[in-house]
Amino acid sequence: RLCQLRDFLLVYNRMTELCFRHCVSNLNYRLLTGSEERCLDSCAGKLVHANHRLMRAYVALMPSIMQRRVANYEASAAL
Repeated sequence: RLCQLRDFLLVYNRMTELCFRHCVSNLNYRLLTGSEERCLDSCAGKLVHANHRLMRAYVALMPSIMQRRVANYEASAAL
């Protein structure tokens, strides 16, 4: 569980850093401008969507990966 939390926080921090660098250009004000907010929303949305697509692909591939691992383990144990 801690490993999963760590991985989530690493992804979240990386996403935050990427979107901040891409969208925030003026640090002279406490509040974001309207265009900065829209950019951040769009950037974060795209990254979250991409992450969901990657996770769906991973979940779809996982059974075949596990099946290969089990077959390899059984083959090596039979030797």
